[in-house]
Amino acid sequence: MKAAYSNRLACEICILAGGLSSRMGRDKARLRLGNRTLLGHVRATARQLLLPVRVIRHDRVPRCGPLGGIYTALASTGAEAVLFLSCDTPFVSRSLLRQLLERSSQAKAGVFVREGNKVGFPFVLRRATFSAVKDHVERQEYSLQVLAKKLKARTFRAHLAQKHELLNVNTPAQWKAAREVWRALHTLRRSRTG
Repeated sequence: MKAAYSNRLACEICILAGGLSSRMGRDKARLRLGNRTLLGHVRATARQLLLPVRVIRHDRVPRCGPLGGIYTALASTGAEAVLFLSCDTPFVSRSLLRQLLERSSQAKAGVFVREGNKVGFPFVLRRATFSAVKDHVERQEYSLQVLAKKLKARTFRAHLAQKHELLNVNTPAQWKAAREVWRALHTLRRSRTG
């Protein structure tokens, strides 16, 4: 089966799962929603795009937040660009990721999803941004916001109906919210099929 985006950027997907989960108090990638872990949900969605998928579990530069995983992925990719996902965003959809990939084909450095005035996961960075990422890590500047500004990356705002897809599970309160969203989505699906 050919990759869905073979006529666009040569892209791979990297799911970042190398964090310490210190705010959660346990490995959030292994938390279960239904029959899958959080990581399992993200990986299943990523595979629907028919692109190579890697899970980054060990950062080459530890303890620098997502920048450690970004650094690791860009330093080791053979692709022209990387679509970055976080293991703790279980509701991200194929539709949202396709929108992001469409926009990334025209972006010089990359494209971040924006919610309010902040950027976050998911996002696409070109391999050519590695030197800027490396510079940020060396200067111990670990902010995605600062990185996106320095790269002059494009942003795009997810539709209001997609807002739950950006739910990031970092704390017990966010884990509780994720379980509530999960139940609501399952109730909605059952009502549509029943």
